[in-house]
Amino acid sequence: MYKTLLVPVDGRSRSARSVELACRIAGTFDAHVIGLFLRPSTYIPSPVRAEGGAELLQELQDKMIRQLTEGAKMQFDAGVKASGTDRAEWRTAEGDRAEAVALHARYADLVIVNQTDPNAADASHFADSMLLSVGRPVLLVPYTGEYKSFGQNVLVCWNASREAARAVTDALPLLTRAAKVTVMSVDGRDSPAGHGESPGAHIALYLARHGVKTEAARTESGDVDIGNVILSRAFDAGADLIVMGGYGHSRVREIVLGGATRTVLRSMTVPVLMSH
Repeated sequence: MYKTLLVPVDGRSRSARSVELACRIAGTFDAHVIGLFLRPSTYIPSPVRAEGGAELLQELQDKMIRQLTEGAKMQFDAGVKASGTDRAEWRTAEGDRAEAVALHARYADLVIVNQTDPNAADASHFADSMLLSVGRPVLLVPYTGEYKSFGQNVLVCWNASREAARAVTDALPLLTRAAKVTVMSVDGRDSPAGHGESPGAHIALYLARHGVKTEAARTESGDVDIGNVILSRAFDAGADLIVMGGYGHSRVREIVLGGATRTVLRSMTVPVLMSH
């Protein structure tokens, strides 16, 4: 069960999408939803200090931060009010954005974040960093498109890995409520060390024992990369949620994602729950 949800809020229009979905999930599970705003750090250049303009600039920066904070809170409050949920909390924090969210996420069951818009002027790797650092399942919300349903027709991507196993377990509260769950293995091969006698069969049985209505599907990628196979199958099946492991690692100042993870993160059109 999800009882505590964390949603970073920045006040921009696309942030309202993750707030809306977080509140919808909170209503389903009677959960507590936390809106978290990261106040931007201030920096006064040395030339400005030398010219004696630091005090004025500081006032302007303080005013800007107050306006940003108030705007983000209004957005969160509007989403909470529209959903009718009565278990909501507002928090603000300072410091590195990814580190601050990761810290608060330690005490949440699920983190809901926006997909990074690659066309935005301030595009960053925030969503990628969250996936690799929070130690919690991350539900990524597409920055474009509309979806009327959520979690009713779920595509589970299975490759018998540690990350995939974590994602399936983390998604159980949603899977048990789904009308249809398809477990897909791409290029899966029978092997005692991995898939077992039949790719997808064991995890389908595991889910069935949890009361999940499941069907297994095997797919060959051919000349198409696995990330695009996942997205194509999700579209064809009318899936409104993808569940998959998130693969990658962090280097100094660099996020290195696996190919399928990177493709899905960049091109997703329905919510994706990932675990690393």
